[in-house]
Amino acid sequence: MDEATYTHWMLQVAQAFEIAAALILVFGLLFAFFLAARVYTRTHDGKATYRTLRQSFGGVILLGLEVLVAGDLIRTVAVTPTLTNVVVLGLIVLIRTFLSFSLEIEIDGVPPWRRGLVSGATVVRNAAQEAASQ
Repeated sequence: MDEATYTHWMLQVAQAFEIAAALILVFGLLFAFFLAARVYTRTHDGKATYRTLRQSFGGVILLGLEVLVAGDLIRTVAVTPTLTNVVVLGLIVLIRTFLSFSLEIEIDGVPPWRRGLVSGATVVRNAAQEAASQ
């Protein structure tokens, strides 16, 4: 496989990650509203409904950020590994890491290092389990 073909395929893979992240966000938002509606119809508790919506969509955003970082990593390392691109990737990862930490603190009320490691998918799963139990 020549370099142009390799670059083309890696760009396609990176773009697939970006599309997957967008789909995660769209379908995740719908899923979060579904969970919140389910909680509301069972409990008629606005606080529980809001908490479920916030936790589930926050987890979806975390998962989407994780997938976007993977796409950026592929695009930077596999396609054009220049020093400038690696620095830009580092800045993107730092910004997204800060966003992830901020979201996790908002969702759980504690910094991520004060509890076990949790991914965006785990946060969504926990919100779905909590919604199912109410």
